[in-house]
Amino acid sequence: MSSVVDRFIKYVKIDTESSRDSQSCPSTAKQLNLARLLRDELLEIGLINVTLDEFGYVIGTLPSNTDKKVPVVGFLAHMDTSPDMSGKDVKPQFVENYDGGDILLNKDKNIILSPKQFPDLNKYVGETLITTDGTTLLGADDKAGIAEIMTAMEYLIAHPEIKHGIIKVGFTPDEEVGRGVDNFDVEKFGADFAYTLDGGEAGGLQFENFNAAEAALTIHGLNVHPGKSKNKMLNAILVGMEFNELLPVFERPEFTEKYEGFNHIFLFNGTVEEASMVYIIRDHDREKFAAKKALMLKAVAFMNEKYGAGTIDLTLTDQYYNMKEKVEPYPEIMVVAQEAIEAIGLKPIFEPVRGGTDGSRLSYMGLPTPNIFTGGHYGHGKFEFIPVFALEKGVEVVVKIAELLVQKV
Repeated sequence: MSSVVDRFIKYVKIDTESSRDSQSCPSTAKQLNLARLLRDELLEIGLINVTLDEFGYVIGTLPSNTDKKVPVVGFLAHMDTSPDMSGKDVKPQFVENYDGGDILLNKDKNIILSPKQFPDLNKYVGETLITTDGTTLLGADDKAGIAEIMTAMEYLIAHPEIKHGIIKVGFTPDEEVGRGVDNFDVEKFGADFAYTLDGGEAGGLQFENFNAAEAALTIHGLNVHPGKSKNKMLNAILVGMEFNELLPVFERPEFTEKYEGFNHIFLFNGTVEEASMVYIIRDHDREKFAAKKALMLKAVAFMNEKYGAGTIDLTLTDQYYNMKEKVEPYPEIMVVAQEAIEAIGLKPIFEPVRGGTDGSRLSYMGLPTPNIFTGGHYGHGKFEFIPVFALEKGVEVVVKIAELLVQKV
């Protein structure tokens, strides 16, 4: 299984950061550098019908090696890394036999990965960890998933004694900016159901994710010389700050967990004359999700009544929905994944995804697609890490799912 580590290291060194500001697909041309590499690797290990299309989607097929009629299963992972932190010049570091203490990621900048701040580290004493050097994210989200799928395909081809049906593989761009499957052709992909490998701790299996919306506000102020501004100036920055205080403090992400939703402001730019604010709205429950959007609308209406019509313009856009509604009608998909996780010696962890995956949108496009772990922790930032054994378990679970599907027919 050492090849999964080698692949992972190779992939994370390729800069594939996506962009929220671009409207192209893929949103950044550099994602195609990894896409071309993956296309070539799929061909090299023996998959057929391998394509890289104009939108950056890489798709391939592993033919069946059994006479049994087995459901066609897909495995997907995304190529891009989050624009929240640089993915350029990633320098992975290995921490052998982790001792449970602080990890000095970067001596020059005194950046420390500590179990006091990141308690998941306590689970991996004695394991080998792969970390960042403190200056970039790592890219386990989701290049770990890519490496695991690629290595599993290679392993199945090298071990024909493991019987499996047709397996579809897909690698997508732009998941991190919410456009990962905008142009994905579900019919062409040809799977009956699929799994994204885009989760966290080893053993994780998710069929629930947030309902999601984005609220983009433009605030129109009036700039007057401050020395002559009495009863005239309207400071857009202050209006924005006041608006934010209308939203519940304890519904911010830093105060929520598990099934608790949130409103999260992640962008604020402005001058006295004009300011812009962008929020994401998240909740697993449809009714609570609707209530959060209604509160946003009510707050805008209040501010416009207070300061004048048109002071705040709001664009409210739904992004994706909870896949639970589309996966629950097919319980066998979850059963086989759970049995596979147990068969490779892990305890399944059923926790809701506090985010979204390509699978959430694919499920609403007619392809039920729950999510499986990759093993990574604390993505989107410099404290991201992944245990080596988790990469290996990711390979094993893909192989085992393929094997179990044959045994069940």
